[in-house]
Amino acid sequence: MTNSTALKTSVCILGSGPAGIVVGNILLQNGIDCIIADRYNREEIYTKARAGVLESTTVDLLKKHGLADTILQNGYTHDTCEFRYPDYSVVFDYGKLADGDVHYIYPQSDLNDDLIQRYLDAGGKLLLRHEGKKITQTDDGVIVECYDKDGDTTITIHADFVAGCDGYHGISRQSIPDGAVDIYTKQHPYGWLAILAYAPPSAKHVIYGLHHDGFGAHMPRNSKISRYYLQVPLHDEVTNWPDQRIWSTLAKRLAKKGWTLKEGEIFDKRILSMRSYVMEPLQYQRLLIAGDAGHIITPCGGKGLNLAVQDAGVLGEVLVSYYQEKRDISYLKRYSEIRLPYIWRAQEFSCSMLHMLHKSEEKDVDNVRFFNKLSESKLKQLSTSVTFARDFARNYVGII
Repeated sequence: MTNSTALKTSVCILGSGPAGIVVGNILLQNGIDCIIADRYNREEIYTKARAGVLESTTVDLLKKHGLADTILQNGYTHDTCEFRYPDYSVVFDYGKLADGDVHYIYPQSDLNDDLIQRYLDAGGKLLLRHEGKKITQTDDGVIVECYDKDGDTTITIHADFVAGCDGYHGISRQSIPDGAVDIYTKQHPYGWLAILAYAPPSAKHVIYGLHHDGFGAHMPRNSKISRYYLQVPLHDEVTNWPDQRIWSTLAKRLAKKGWTLKEGEIFDKRILSMRSYVMEPLQYQRLLIAGDAGHIITPCGGKGLNLAVQDAGVLGEVLVSYYQEKRDISYLKRYSEIRLPYIWRAQEFSCSMLHMLHKSEEKDVDNVRFFNKLSESKLKQLSTSVTFARDFARNYVGII
């Protein structure tokens, strides 16, 4: 490492994923200087993204800030999902129960790249392949040291605040001293094998398969690509799942009379740990945390991307108010106070849905039988209890 360069800004944003790039766009629109630094290049950022389901509440937030154009132009909507048992199924029209709110299907990779381009076109400063190495807080500011991978130099950014949007493994979360925030965490007793394939959707809607062998799911992405999930043992490995085994297992767990699973080339498969994690508050002095750096949620219910963007919307708006209204630094506590209740509601819904859909991993037979009856009861209420169905639909399509 050779030379060092010093930069100055109001807000240093670490990470240009959904949370970071939304914060950057909101600040830029309101005339607040910021710099975004990301350890990856643009192509790597694009290929890292896997999600693609946006809640109505998320799209409304992006509309509010003029950031939803490409979603509305190129995405499509879902308002129905299906819960399949081996001998019957329940088609759930959640859009009607949620007063017309729907899910928007649009790849996270495309959304993220759209917002990066918008930020750059507006004159935003983006430092790619700059990895955050150290955050030092002072009485009146923050110093962020980044390593420029291409230039082999250190970049020092002096800022009023840091928006830590660099994920669970980023420097932002790691910079918070032990005991400075409360941590709540839960490891669930199974994993998901997540699959992406060049295969046309086998149905227009999401399918959740509830099979005695374990959970399975079919998620349409676009006319050529579909996403699938399979419940697997906690310590399973991808090498145990050749393509033929994946397709035969999906066909079994999603089986329905008269329905055929469309197969194709699998181009991505990985095992996801079903883990829940929340930090309280989402702030340590002048460091404000958003997205996966502050909370991890299971993929069940599709809340992760949505929570990150919604975090960013509130964080951006709180920072704008701080600067424009010349607020005291204590005003920034509002960010955690606003977001944490929503985050916990999303965590509760995701965990509840996990329990509803999954085969129990308990060894005690009586416990398994009892657990299974509870799951059946929840699913039956979707078609027998209007109150339960409305509450489920509202939370499924977007926590409000």
